[in-house]
Amino acid sequence: MKPEPFRIEPKFVPRIWGMRSLAPLFPEKSNLPEPIGEVWLTGVDCKIATGPFAGKTLGEAWRQMPPEWRGTRFCEPGDFPILVKFIFPNDKLSIQVHPDDDYAAAHEKAAGGRGKTEMWHVLSAEPGSSVLVGLKPGVTRESFLRALEDHTLEEQFQRHAVQAGDTYFVPARTPHTIGPGMVICEVQEYSDLTYRVYDYGRLDASGRPRELHIEKALEVIDFKTRPFAPFRRDDPMDEFGMAYVFYLAACRYFCVEKWELDVARKNTDSSRFELFTTLKGGCEIQWDDGECSVAMGETWFFPAALGKYALIPDKDESEILHMYVPDLPGFKKMIAAKGYSEEDRRRFIFD
Repeated sequence: MKPEPFRIEPKFVPRIWGMRSLAPLFPEKSNLPEPIGEVWLTGVDCKIATGPFAGKTLGEAWRQMPPEWRGTRFCEPGDFPILVKFIFPNDKLSIQVHPDDDYAAAHEKAAGGRGKTEMWHVLSAEPGSSVLVGLKPGVTRESFLRALEDHTLEEQFQRHAVQAGDTYFVPARTPHTIGPGMVICEVQEYSDLTYRVYDYGRLDASGRPRELHIEKALEVIDFKTRPFAPFRRDDPMDEFGMAYVFYLAACRYFCVEKWELDVARKNTDSSRFELFTTLKGGCEIQWDDGECSVAMGETWFFPAALGKYALIPDKDESEILHMYVPDLPGFKKMIAAKGYSEEDRRRFIFD
């Protein structure tokens, strides 16, 4: 079986806080009968649209593909490691927190036993849009509970005004919420464990309050104060061929790069597969044994054994997110070798 890229069909997930139009990423999804809040791009139950695994789910394909497609670091498949989503909030998400791996392994085995570290890249934002990430200095478990009872919990958080192009790294155990008026691409450790703390008194479709998980949330929230600020870089940090690379976030779970394309010519790394999601415009993929067209909003899987490939934009501007699971020590050495300062590296590389 010769390696070739394949497209993954998205899964549209209704959420009480979602939007009824997903244009321009999905122009066909307008005037929706119910609000869509999340579009899962690499869910294990997403269907494969092209290639030898067409018709199977991503989870099935992941287990069945030759090891050299996954990469030498994934000879034993295990669980698919990266979940990529678009977030479309028309209202505030619940105030929430995610557990880390240790807590999830001890308390959430039935849910997969994996924590949730994530990053957000803001694709668009209306004026006045904001997110809450991390607690203010001096917030304690006791003051947090008092604010929860008084319905003033937002006042305990660091609030950040949001602009298109901002990137936030949100480690597990960090309480947070996303506000309305923006579209975000979220890349995360593959887990759906969320502990809701506060939901603004909303009712679900059955007229009942959504479940809260306050006790578990209090067990995992990190009350140590640390500053959270968006990483924003307007100048590329690397380039190859006629493509410019902006490193957005790297940790042991994922590395996310934004590519602005004219023409990109690269080789895959035999140690790991790659994921591409188009944010603006479209492009053509060319590899030794074939070619195909890619439209805006699509997500593609590139096998580790693919070898040489080229991405050629079909419009003046094409923007792509490139994602993979890095060898973090090796990635750090590569970035250091490029001459970036320690301060600069700390802005987008996280242990």
